[in-house]
Amino acid sequence: MLQVDQQYKGVMRLSKAWIGKQSKKVKNRVDRLLVKRFAESIGDLHPFYIDEEFGKNSRYGRNIAPPTFPRTFEYGEIAGVDLPKKGLIHGEETYIYSRPLFVDEEIYCYARIEEYYEKVGKNGGKMGFVIIKRFGEDAKGELIFTEIQNVIITEAVRKEMKV
Repeated sequence: MLQVDQQYKGVMRLSKAWIGKQSKKVKNRVDRLLVKRFAESIGDLHPFYIDEEFGKNSRYGRNIAPPTFPRTFEYGEIAGVDLPKKGLIHGEETYIYSRPLFVDEEIYCYARIEEYYEKVGKNGGKMGFVIIKRFGEDAKGELIFTEIQNVIITEAVRKEMKV
């Protein structure tokens, strides 16, 4: 999720002006202990993630992280895009990989607003939809993964935000 300005006062205009805004790259590490804890938390203790010997003997020659592990990364702030801390709905999330994340590698992550649109919901209230793409690159700048996230801003949140 996008980081939220600590001084958020609940007044912001939602608009297409968000589209194309992007954060700066943030360095992250695929930490072995965090991968293990993440695998435990999602109930997937596949040896690919946690067994060093298994990883060494795998086709990659090392351990990999679970596909949804990028949820733990920092992506930086997108200037001018401040979403509230509560009341948002996680609509959908898709991951596209060029290769797995390797345990102990450094990943450079950033986020970009791809789209913003509004729809009228079943109850007649207006809902906002923010499509966010988050990216992870290796130290050479080669893309490893793209995460596409759909965040829904409900009518109740929109009213609170006074938009």
